[in-house]
Amino acid sequence: MRHMRHMQRVHVRRVQRVRYVRHCRTALVAALASVLLTPVPAVAATAASPRIPAGATTRRVPADTADWTDWTGRHPRQGATAHHASSADPTDNVTCQAPQAPDLAARLAQDIQAALSGRDGTVSVAVQDDSGLTCARAGERQYDSASVVKVLIMEGLLRRAEELGRRLSPWEETNVRPMIVSSDNDSAVRLWADLGRTYLTDFLTRVRTTATLLGPGRYWGLTRTTATDQLRLLDVLTNAQSFLRTRAYGLKLLSEVRADQRWGVPAGMPQGLTAHVKNGWLPRATHGWRVHSIGAFTGEGRGYRIVVLSHDNPTMAYGVRTIERIAQAVHRGLGQGRGLGTGRDLTPESAISEESDGSAPYEPLPGWDEPEPDATP
Repeated sequence: MRHMRHMQRVHVRRVQRVRYVRHCRTALVAALASVLLTPVPAVAATAASPRIPAGATTRRVPADTADWTDWTGRHPRQGATAHHASSADPTDNVTCQAPQAPDLAARLAQDIQAALSGRDGTVSVAVQDDSGLTCARAGERQYDSASVVKVLIMEGLLRRAEELGRRLSPWEETNVRPMIVSSDNDSAVRLWADLGRTYLTDFLTRVRTTATLLGPGRYWGLTRTTATDQLRLLDVLTNAQSFLRTRAYGLKLLSEVRADQRWGVPAGMPQGLTAHVKNGWLPRATHGWRVHSIGAFTGEGRGYRIVVLSHDNPTMAYGVRTIERIAQAVHRGLGQGRGLGTGRDLTPESAISEESDGSAPYEPLPGWDEPEPDATP
């Protein structure tokens, strides 16, 4: 009898253990299922910006594609703010003035605005004709200068030699030519350091720029500038009354910029004119690609200057195409019946490298340009 009761207790304990093990197994399976089936929260598209090392090649996007994706393959509407060139900001309206040709001024303003229609990006324009015509769009907006600052360095070098009553030294000539003709950065570094910040700041004062700020330390490509100030710097080279007596030498160098760096404002240039051009092209962690083109056009007894600065471009090719559309409109308006398009047509996309000009670091520089909260990645 006692043995039978003992056997019953053992049986009960075994049943309880089996039930307990089954319960634990069921709970474990349920827990695993819960973890595996619970949706993983999506990471915000703005949590990280694309990282492009200096000199890296970014993915090519058709220059005239309106519905673009950036170099991460992400559509701008998925977390990135696309800044449309035709925003509601009143400073983004194109205004042209020409006391002697008001109809031309009105038509040119409309043509430039039409060239910007449907284009993404942030764009500033400044145009000046020897006859007195001027056009402006957001002329006081600041941009990282990238390689267009090399025109300032060249002018400062020429002016210093004049003040010292001498020609450029062999060392200066050895550096200034490649800096302009092939946009050589090592030469720019050497001349930037040799001239020094104090001299270049004084030179900017002499030119009467109002919003150009030299980049910190050795970062000449982070010089902040405006379309209006770039027009003033071009005027130093083209104005017959300029204080720069050796301006013809500077214009000659700009006319010899190598072929693959002559995109931008020469597009649609009339026959008979010479283009003196300098460009800048730089992607950074915010505001996408900076794509700039400045140029002076001389010949046949007339001349004019075009400056287009831009950022928030998805690719270099896209920024180049925007600039060239504007340039075509300006050349057409100021051509006055001259043959158009034979000097320089739109640059084929295949001829645009999508590589940075290397004038500044991709990442924000601490203490100088931290990312803005509303900047496009």
